[in-house]
Amino acid sequence: MATHDNCCTVVPYFKVYDGKMEAFKDISQQLVERARQEPNCLFYGFSFSGDEAHCREGYHGAQGVLEHLANCGPLIKEILEVSDITRHEIHGPAEEVDKLREALAEVPTQFFILEHGFRR
Repeated sequence: MATHDNCCTVVPYFKVYDGKMEAFKDISQQLVERARQEPNCLFYGFSFSGDEAHCREGYHGAQGVLEHLANCGPLIKEILEVSDITRHEIHGPAEEVDKLREALAEVPTQFFILEHGFRR
């Protein structure tokens, strides 16, 4: 079954360094405010479990992800000064995911290809 859904989701998990949760949350709030201004960002937010954090984010196609990286790059670097990425995934249709492979080449990423489904 084919899908016409071009949404790309980015699925990063972070381990926040001891004593750095307040800094992490401050940076994450800044990221939310910046992402809110991106026209191709569908949703964006952080959730927490102890010293772990997850950023829930989705975009209209690869272009939305690339725009986010350009817009939020400096803040992403800051958040990586107070945490480590423990898992990073990209989910989306092959033609969109393929556009992201080069941009994310330095980040250990597992790419998942959407083969069938729907979006309302």
